[in-house]
Amino acid sequence: MDALESEFNLQVVLVSFKQCLNEKEEVLLDHYLAGWRGLVRFLSGLGTVFSFISKDVVAKLQTMERLRSGPQREHYSSLQSMVAYEVGNQLVDLQQRARHPNSGCRTVLRLHRALHWLQLFLEGVRTSPEDASTTALCTDSYNASLAAYHPWIIRRAVTVAFCTLPTRKVFLETMNVGPPEQAVEMLDEALPFIERVYNVSQKLYAEHGLLDLP
Repeated sequence: MDALESEFNLQVVLVSFKQCLNEKEEVLLDHYLAGWRGLVRFLSGLGTVFSFISKDVVAKLQTMERLRSGPQREHYSSLQSMVAYEVGNQLVDLQQRARHPNSGCRTVLRLHRALHWLQLFLEGVRTSPEDASTTALCTDSYNASLAAYHPWIIRRAVTVAFCTLPTRKVFLETMNVGPPEQAVEMLDEALPFIERVYNVSQKLYAEHGLLDLP
């Protein structure tokens, strides 16, 4: 998969996350992965500042796409069916990363954590004043989410890299949906869907004791 195969457009991400939940509130993995492919294009478009996350996300997406097209693909149509299948067949390393380092549950958990960071960051951008510092917004969001899972040396490198983020106006223009005001309006529409998908996933993982997979 080429993470840069097309230019980022927030509308594409919005459509994918809108379609993520079915009537049973199951997270449909095809739409979830499509939404993440759009987010990777967004991260990549911001330059090397987010390469520490985008490269890892691309690897995780490739793992999930192999599972979606593999011999057990029927079990990987939704997050719920994947968790039931892998937990029920002991295909998840619960205590230490050993026999199943690339299980779907572990792979999606890493995407899930990164999604929380992006959700917080974009929400901060959406609600902040015009002169707000994207560096401060991104750092605060990172510290409230992903930082807990990274060693000190990574945390230090990441927060230094955030200092190269563009202004809020330029940042909103990278969304490719028009002027900053229009990008804010689209974030108004998109973020509740992303948040809902995150919350449903969080609850599912918590119910199965999977939030701290090694």
